[in-house]
Amino acid sequence: MKILSFDIEEWFHVFESHNNSSVERWSSITPRFPYTIEKLLDTLIEHNVKANFFCIGWITRQYPSLIKKISNLGFEIGSHSDIHKIAHNQSYYEYKEDLKRSLFSIEDLIGKKVISYRAPGFSINSTNIWAFELLVQSGIQFDCSVYPNDGRFGGLPDFPKNTPFIIKTKSGIIKEFPISSYSFFGQQIIYSGGGFFRLLPYSVIQKLFKESNYVMTYFHLRDFDPDQPFNELGLLRRMKSEIGVKTSFEKFQKILNEFYFSDLHDADQNFSWATGPVVNL
Repeated sequence: MKILSFDIEEWFHVFESHNNSSVERWSSITPRFPYTIEKLLDTLIEHNVKANFFCIGWITRQYPSLIKKISNLGFEIGSHSDIHKIAHNQSYYEYKEDLKRSLFSIEDLIGKKVISYRAPGFSINSTNIWAFELLVQSGIQFDCSVYPNDGRFGGLPDFPKNTPFIIKTKSGIIKEFPISSYSFFGQQIIYSGGGFFRLLPYSVIQKLFKESNYVMTYFHLRDFDPDQPFNELGLLRRMKSEIGVKTSFEKFQKILNEFYFSDLHDADQNFSWATGPVVNL
């Protein structure tokens, strides 16, 4: 099972960037989304592949015609929060309102119920485990927020790894599709998107995809954009963002050619939930 998904945000929506905290000035920062999304959509259509797009509410309001185009092409739009803040840094009320705003913005635009969600930076941990119940109450059926290791921005290392599972809350269940990882000399690496995908040679990416029965990808448009204004980022973040970006889209096209990808809907239909793991909250 290999699932294709994208986090739809701008190049400056990285937590190490000072720009990410200045919501009021986002609309004045050099955009890249309008110039990069068309290339991605053309590639997906060319390969006749399904995918999930997790959009932040701000992007939805800023570029409604482009988000509606993604939906009209048959791709499912999910929520990636409203303003891309680390979830466990928000209070219960702040998180609830952020989720509510993002869902309203997307649903009002595309005319469909949003049923999937991914927290920015996989930022659900033991301190905000209540987020899952709020997601259920909001009608979310599929969540892709679990980082099943200790991560920089979140992590639930005691949760099942490298397999979908059910989370039971007091308000009902949610089907979890966690990010996938690979054990490398005792360290779990997240190879199916972001920095490691850009950094690792294709031969390694190919090997990891072949050896993994479950792969949840999490690509960003900035992962494929060598023309983003790196000089507007801090030095460390600039180094991270530049690594491998010139060759990453070529690698992405190669995995599309070599492997079969599904979206969450197909993955849900093909997974044996009755015999899969269950987490009781």
